[in-house]
Amino acid sequence: MENHTYGGPTQFGYELIRDHVLPSILGKHEGDILYWAGKEIARKFPVFSMEEIPSFFLEAGWGQLQLEKTSKKEAFYQLISPGENLKISDRNFQLEAGFLAEQYQKLNGMLTECYADSKRNDQSITFHLAWDKKETV
Repeated sequence: MENHTYGGPTQFGYELIRDHVLPSILGKHEGDILYWAGKEIARKFPVFSMEEIPSFFLEAGWGQLQLEKTSKKEAFYQLISPGENLKISDRNFQLEAGFLAEQYQKLNGMLTECYADSKRNDQSITFHLAWDKKETV
């Protein structure tokens, strides 16, 4: 009998859960539940600055996150991944959107929402974060 050592989770294992099990279990509520789950992950793994978020995304296996532009009321991030890893046409990105919204909200003290927009030709996802300075939390 061969001795196999466990090397930890694989990308394939992650994709099985993320792309097949969760959509099947969550059904039509997948987006809402994943957004809430992303906010919960952000509460359990808080960052001290937005500059830490791209590192978190890489460690979580979510892809490479880059800040595209920011203003007084909004910010835009782009999520990219080499090859087909993001599975843009098949995957819901509300988990990542909820995570970003909660981190911004915690750091800035303003009610924040995030929307994911896929750009299928570019093989990337754009996250649009928006906050209201009048709505403090």
